[in-house]
Amino acid sequence: MDILKVSMFGISAVLLALILKSYRPEYSYYISIAVCICIFMFVGTKLELIIGYAEKMQSLIHLDNSYLEMILKMIGITYVAEFASNLCKDSGYHTIAGQIELFAKLSILAIGMPVMLAFMETIGELL
Repeated sequence: MDILKVSMFGISAVLLALILKSYRPEYSYYISIAVCICIFMFVGTKLELIIGYAEKMQSLIHLDNSYLEMILKMIGITYVAEFASNLCKDSGYHTIAGQIELFAKLSILAIGMPVMLAFMETIGELL
């Protein structure tokens, strides 16, 4: 039921930020950023759990370590970029948010290219 805690924390922060926005608009941004960082840290605890399960699955299937590392890097890039992009959008900087998202997509593509190359080589060997 962690989602209920996080959701209530987020909703409470939004309500507080809305109240403060009429008095001191800069405080609403500070609250938003602080709550986002707190929730992001909570996400980190869930990621540790997921990494543990992924390592256990890897030991059962006997996959190469590089594939698991690649997947974890992709997940990390996705979460960090989404976090940074949402903060920028919340502050009104949509263009910067778009550039962060573009860079994240290209980074994920660059990380995944060795897998695509290996896949193409395997297909080439079969033909």
